[in-house]
Amino acid sequence: MKKEEHLARELTDMIQQTEKGKIYWDVLCQTTEYNDADTKPVEVEDSEQWVVDECFVSYHCTYHEEEFLLISYEQIYTCGEKKKSMNLLFLPPLGMRFFDIDMLAPYAVEADRMLVYEVHTLWTTLLEMYKKDPESVKIEVSPRELVLN
Repeated sequence: MKKEEHLARELTDMIQQTEKGKIYWDVLCQTTEYNDADTKPVEVEDSEQWVVDECFVSYHCTYHEEEFLLISYEQIYTCGEKKKSMNLLFLPPLGMRFFDIDMLAPYAVEADRMLVYEVHTLWTTLLEMYKKDPESVKIEVSPRELVLN
């Protein structure tokens, strides 16, 4: 079984265990989404202006008595009501909770639609749990600046 398939199955189980209150998550998030629109980079494609945001999320927990760390990265393009995104996933060594694509690159996992869906489901599950009971999951969100090369 490929690493990606294994991870997708693990995440499905983790979500179920989390909903049962058996896994406690420590989540760190850095995003540009709430920054002033004037400070965000813009890319022009086919004469349309796309505002660029990014979001890193670090998911850490203990699963089957072993520590688990997953970092997701999403670059979000918005043009009026239209949105598109690019997603990357990383399984770095424990303790490497850096939000730097160059440092994370060696730990990239091929992110197919199913795997991205599972990570998104984990995110929404954790947010819902946090809304109901802020003690059920630790979530820290902070701003970041995006500079495109």
